[in-house]
Amino acid sequence: MKDAAPLPAATLRLDKWLWFARFARSRSLAARLCEEGAVTIGGHEVMKPHHVVRVGDAITLVLPHQRRSLIVRGLGARRGPPAEARLLYDEPVPPVSRAHETPPWVSFFADEDEVVEA
Repeated sequence: MKDAAPLPAATLRLDKWLWFARFARSRSLAARLCEEGAVTIGGHEVMKPHHVVRVGDAITLVLPHQRRSLIVRGLGARRGPPAEARLLYDEPVPPVSRAHETPPWVSFFADEDEVVEA
């Protein structure tokens, strides 16, 4: 009897999914979004990058300039081109601007940057 092909995973790490879906440029930046409390799944704040994501999960992502509400439609197997990444989620409502909520853009690395005074 031949071995059956392995079934695709029913879950994926949140940081990996954010990276696959192109909401973060790297997995480490995706992990940082989680650790900073910028991601909620099903209305619950997620602080750990290893939190699991399943198809059908409702994710709210707070980015520096906008808030996005997403429904997970696929988990993905790789970080592909943007057209492939858009197949991993639905966005039932357009992104909401945060221009009135936040001060001007602040780098994720602001706490690591040293201010050198002359």
